[in-house]
Parts: sequence; C-alpha cells; structure tokens
Amino acid sequence: MKGDRVEIVVDAGDTTRTYEVVATRAGRRVETAVRRGVVEVSEVTRNGTVVRTARFMSTRVLALVEQPIPRDDTEA
Repeated sequence: MKGDRVEIVVDAGDTTRTYEVVATRAGRRVETAVRRGVVEVSEVTRNGTVVRTARFMSTRVLALVEQPIPRDDTEA
C-alpha cells in the first residue's frame, strides 16, 4: 500500500549506508526476497509488475526493516 517502506542498512567497509524503498503510489506495495545470496527489495504494482528493484549482497546487509503504514481496521 502507498506509504509502505523498507529500510536496508548495508555495511560499506568503514561505514554503513541506509537505503529506503517506498511504495510511492496508491495500490503499490514493497516486497522483499532473498535468493542466492542476494537481498532483493522491489516496488510492485497491483498486477505484479515490478516498478523498481534494489539488490544487495546478503553478506553486507546488516538490517532489513519493514515499516508498513498503520491501517485503520475499525470500520465495519
């Protein structure tokens, strides 16, 4: 959903770097996957089309924080 985001903290040798992937429009979501030593974070549309992808070596990833937006589930 719009506003969902994932923060990735990566070891860059002598320092750390933080990257964010954010669902920028309504109906988009952020998905994460770990495959063959690579962490992949993608922004995806409703029908499954990948808009953009960030890839990181899993040995360098220090933290992967998923931050969904709060949903109002009180409506009946």
